[in-house]
Amino acid sequence: MSRPRVVIVGAGFAGYHTARTLSRLCREAVEIVLVNPTDYFLYVPLLPEVAVGLLEPRRIAVSLPDTLPNVRLVLGELTAIDLDARRIHYVNPENDAGQLDYDRLVLAAGSVNKSLPIPGATEYAHGFRSLPEALFLRDHITQQIELADVADDPEEREARCTFVVVGGGYTGTELAAQGVLYTSELARRHPRLGGQRPRWILLDVADRILPELDVRMSQVADRVLRERGVDVRPGVTVKEVRPDSAVLSDGQTVPTRSVLWCVGTRPDPLVANLGLETIKGRVLVDEYLTVPGRPELYACGDAAAVPDPSQPGQFTPMTAQHAVRHGKVVARNIAASFGMDSRRPYQYRTIGFAVDLGDGDAAANPFELMFTGLLARLATRGYHLLNLPANRVRVAADWLLNAVSRRQGVRLGTVPKRALPLDSDAPELVQVS
Repeated sequence: MSRPRVVIVGAGFAGYHTARTLSRLCREAVEIVLVNPTDYFLYVPLLPEVAVGLLEPRRIAVSLPDTLPNVRLVLGELTAIDLDARRIHYVNPENDAGQLDYDRLVLAAGSVNKSLPIPGATEYAHGFRSLPEALFLRDHITQQIELADVADDPEEREARCTFVVVGGGYTGTELAAQGVLYTSELARRHPRLGGQRPRWILLDVADRILPELDVRMSQVADRVLRERGVDVRPGVTVKEVRPDSAVLSDGQTVPTRSVLWCVGTRPDPLVANLGLETIKGRVLVDEYLTVPGRPELYACGDAAAVPDPSQPGQFTPMTAQHAVRHGKVVARNIAASFGMDSRRPYQYRTIGFAVDLGDGDAAANPFELMFTGLLARLATRGYHLLNLPANRVRVAADWLLNAVSRRQGVRLGTVPKRALPLDSDAPELVQVS
């Protein structure tokens, strides 16, 4: 007899840990199929270190076949779901169509760049969510310093040495903190710049950076950034992006060739047209992460509106910590549906947060204990090594090499800008009737 099939859509934090946990619980009794556009799980928290040359890109790209040997990987993107027939339709990277029947389906499509109706943003701003975007950004930042070095016009030189980061959350704060160190190092290697210091501006519409975290962590990050010369501007955002400048909401026009888009993420638009109830683009699920009225359908991670047990009426935020836990609970509840585990509601206890600011600086509050400086940096790196499913030795080796030698400031030119539109809207997934 054929085994029941579980299809998992997406290999982000939620989808990856669903597949991994389910494989451990019932790999012999269930066929597990993971549908994903790439053959790797991306460890997003270390993406800023790839963008500034501290880590090689493959260090944070965890191979799915290597780490999920009992899971069948199908390279592809969904095009439609027939909920009544329990069948998904997809296209592979060569645009060939395929379909899969399922007994259980897990929607873990994750999130994409959040786009805002700001003139010029789609055309001229640079997104920062995927590995290709990080690789492009590393090349772009390096190239701007190199072009500034050969520019005779002081105004052009100043513009090329100016970097505007839009969004003061996790990603924007860490990118600005790491980026100012990288560009300062690059500038020192170009004597014609005459000691010119690259300028970084960090914008956020909130009244402080890292508004989602403890105010003490926000204050530490703000202090460290300002000490490095970053122009931190809370309460200010960008109003228009032009090819050679950014117009800010306070009326100032900043000459720049680099507007780095870190305004946050939104649920992948794939699920918008399925006829399921959604909350701000996230599929509504119950405390067991099951879609109401569809016991065979689960959703987790950024794609799911999961009731927050600590805040009645609210939903868990879109963070990696929650996505990992969602995936593990979904796996156990799927196993329970086949009689191999016990069903359980989603519960969690926060272990704290950490922000890596580079150069020996960080802020962390594990279990509500506040740490800063080198101790927090060690805790942050230890946390990342613990949570990386693979490549730990390679990541640690890169960190060690960077501690004893200077990083390489080389532009590879592997990812053209035209391949990375900021407007990341995918075609809406449709329900086949």
